[in-house]
Amino acid sequence: MNQKNLLGLNNCFLDKNDPIDLFEVWMNEAKKTEPNDPNAVALGTSDHNNSPSIRMVLLKDFNKDGFVFYTNLNSQKGNDLKKNPKAAMCFHWKSLLRQIRINGVVQKVSDKVADEYYNTRGYESRIGAWASKQSSILFNRDELLNSIEIYRKKYNNKNEVPRPDHWSGWNLIPTSIEFWLDGDSRIHERLKYTKDDDGNWSKSLLSP
Repeated sequence: MNQKNLLGLNNCFLDKNDPIDLFEVWMNEAKKTEPNDPNAVALGTSDHNNSPSIRMVLLKDFNKDGFVFYTNLNSQKGNDLKKNPKAAMCFHWKSLLRQIRINGVVQKVSDKVADEYYNTRGYESRIGAWASKQSSILFNRDELLNSIEIYRKKYNNKNEVPRPDHWSGWNLIPTSIEFWLDGDSRIHERLKYTKDDDGNWSKSLLSP
């Protein structure tokens, strides 16, 4: 059987009433086949003028409540999301010839959740969260390196680096999730889940 059809959408359409369950299946497959960062996802935001922006981030958690990533809250994406909480994600796994598109609204994670994740990061990554004024203009690279050194000296105990107030996580709460599976002659398979106002999911097949 062709690898891409091992979890074909025709079977998924019948078996999965909750898209998070199907997402978990596909993510677990991607972890086996993607050479680097199967949790890498393109994140789309827009500012108060509705100008779009997209970049790659790493998905750090997901469950029935949404999809979580972390960032500097004062970065471009952080400022976008504070002004316009609508966002979109797109996963693409070349090894599986699959993609998943997610649309929804974001909420900040709790301080407790942010602290728990932050404390799992390596020392240099925690220092970097303090040292980098993400998305701001650098006069030169030394400016950043000097800032890193300052915070290394300030927090020289590797076990005691507090989380900056400007660094936290966002949870994308999905309103729609679309699964895309490559098909021969570009006759792809598309399955879209849409959430209603009561939180129930409906699903439909889309033309490629």
